[in-house]
Amino acid sequence: MKTGYSLKIFTCLILVLCFGSRRYASLAQIPQPGNHPSVTVHGRTYTPQSILTRNMGTPEDQAAQFPPHKIIGNIYYVGTRTLSSFLIVTPQGNILIDSTYERNVPTIQKSVQQLGFKFAEIKILLGSHAHADHQEGDAMVKQLTGAQVMAMAEDVPALRDIKPEGKQHPIDKILHDGESVTLGGTTLAAHLTPGHTRGCTTWTTLVQDVGKTYHVVINCSLRPPNVLTPAITQEFNRSFKLVRLLQCDVQLGDHPAQYSMQEKYTKLLNGAANPFIDPAGCQIETDIEEAMFQAIQAEQQRDGIQ
Repeated sequence: MKTGYSLKIFTCLILVLCFGSRRYASLAQIPQPGNHPSVTVHGRTYTPQSILTRNMGTPEDQAAQFPPHKIIGNIYYVGTRTLSSFLIVTPQGNILIDSTYERNVPTIQKSVQQLGFKFAEIKILLGSHAHADHQEGDAMVKQLTGAQVMAMAEDVPALRDIKPEGKQHPIDKILHDGESVTLGGTTLAAHLTPGHTRGCTTWTTLVQDVGKTYHVVINCSLRPPNVLTPAITQEFNRSFKLVRLLQCDVQLGDHPAQYSMQEKYTKLLNGAANPFIDPAGCQIETDIEEAMFQAIQAEQQRDGIQ
């Protein structure tokens, strides 16, 4: 079993070295080969496969509308059961973060409308990272709304390769680490948190809610790929450190499971104080992914893979 596993790791490593950065995003999505390594964090045990399954759910979960709802301030959830999409409402038009799969765009549109907003009022389209389950729908959203599509520079090559039905991936403005996007009095800061993809982008903003100001962090995935090359390892080390330094009262993520959305939404329906305001929970997902990252590193070192 150990020899077979080592062969799989060696094959993946060769693919990473041969195909280069334009295949980086695709390799990051390859499912882990089995239920190892395992880590226990905050009383729960995780494997690479269980994290992937938790994030993605079933094909039905990826497409099914989750009840659209206000999270806090001017931030609303308009995604599916397992693929996040966030609407940020301003007096001068709205911002959408993550279009998800192209087939989900009508579902996102329906959610926006059910909240009482117009889909055509989306003026800016942002993304978390260059994987199809998060940004494949960009071309359709732009077609329907005319929104300006902005993307982190390091993810542009991978985004260009996402072409549903041959559509060119629109990119109207290239962003760089630390740049801000402002519309109607709302400012979002783009933080480069690479590892999962080269241009993985964590967004931060301030919101006002019931007379108080809150720091909101919309995390890009920190889920490590099958093989940690030296370059990817360096990126993840940088990202874990950066994410832990961000001020956070409300933590969101590109998959709802990364911030226990369904459990918090249920509490919200039951009349609890806003459960999305959870400073103590802001680092739970980072704790899980960093523990898994370290466990994968340890396995590779054990098997003689540098």
